[in-house]
Amino acid sequence: MTVQRAAAEPYTTSFEATVEHVDDREVRLDETFFYAESGGQPADRGRLGDRRVVDVQVEDGDVVHTLDDAPSFREGQSVLCRVDWTRRMYCMRAHTASHVLYGAARRCMDDLGYGGFDIRAAADRDPASDTSSESAVETGSTPTDADRVRVDFVTSTTVDDDVLVDLERYANRAVWESRDVSWETLSTEEARERDGIVFNEKTEEGVFGADAAVRVVTVGAAEAAAGEPVGEAWDVAACGGTHVRNTREVGPITVLDRSNPGEGMTRVEFAVGPRAVARRADEKRALLYASRTLGVGVGDVPDAVARIQSEVEDLREEAAAAQRRAVDARLDQLPVVERNGERWLVGTVEGVDANDVEPVTREAAGSRAAVVVLVGEAGSTFVVAAAAEDATVDAGDVVDRATDEFGGGGGGSPTFAQGGGLSVDPDGVVDWFRDRA
Repeated sequence: MTVQRAAAEPYTTSFEATVEHVDDREVRLDETFFYAESGGQPADRGRLGDRRVVDVQVEDGDVVHTLDDAPSFREGQSVLCRVDWTRRMYCMRAHTASHVLYGAARRCMDDLGYGGFDIRAAADRDPASDTSSESAVETGSTPTDADRVRVDFVTSTTVDDDVLVDLERYANRAVWESRDVSWETLSTEEARERDGIVFNEKTEEGVFGADAAVRVVTVGAAEAAAGEPVGEAWDVAACGGTHVRNTREVGPITVLDRSNPGEGMTRVEFAVGPRAVARRADEKRALLYASRTLGVGVGDVPDAVARIQSEVEDLREEAAAAQRRAVDARLDQLPVVERNGERWLVGTVEGVDANDVEPVTREAAGSRAAVVVLVGEAGSTFVVAAAAEDATVDAGDVVDRATDEFGGGGGGSPTFAQGGGLSVDPDGVVDWFRDRA
């Protein structure tokens, strides 16, 4: 069984180990500082001798290193191993940041359960598509702009924009306070008896191993000027991943987005490192642009936006009222057609769509005529029909007759229906209705 030392000694990235087994591209060592994929944290990358490590997994208690090609070294030989430090450090920062965010969430949410954690979307790449040069592999590669990490919260609290801002604020406060991060291995019984330890057996694979031991990671208390701990620990959780020694190594944490992957669950995506800094720059640039465009101070942008939204809504209502008046005036101009003893109003309208004319058409059916048919053009020719409650004509049948004749589709109720996509211009439809419909 391979001795796994990555989580216990995450800053070790160069070491020598004895090769215990080689099977084509799969290699087992007597001990390893490569982190095997587990609990939402991706596997390390790096090199064993002259070959690239493209994956690391645990199989039957052994850590299996998958290489890009069969190695030249053999069983029993000693091999120099190098972990991709850039990737390792990114994962350490991101994983520690997730603990910091969970601690922040406890301070922002009424109730909290831990639904999961994943940085694979941020750090994993398809080895087959990796075109990095050999030297780039040795020194690591900087995470891309797409890097993001997710944490899932099970909570009844509504995670709105204000909560997201508080999450980010509390998390970065913990970073600024330079809280120590430590880890220890406890017996399962001892871990269960100790208050305040969060267990997430579903996502933290390997937390409860066959040796009945639990690895506990603590983001500690803040320190006073004299260096003494002040207050309570920020977060204490069973976890098998790699972490930095102090929250200040995490750097800025930027919340990117939220979603709801399941009932009662909120997924928060965040970034650390270059992606976090770039996102903040983008947001600041957008805010400054909005401030200058609106002619107000940065702090007054929300009020200015709310005022503009209100004005836009007022203008929309005014425009809708003007459209209704225009359609109403158009109805006054239409000639009345007598059909089967009932009055019909049939004509064209301009500058409106089917939804715009619906209210006026409904009102006119019964008061001005038994049946009202208006035809217009909004991308394609549309027809709207309304019939009085006591009319002998079904509005849906009227529209069906028009679409049967000119194509398109539509439908509705006996008192109102509409159709679109007709193949002739509005005047052609109106002529047909007046002469032959």
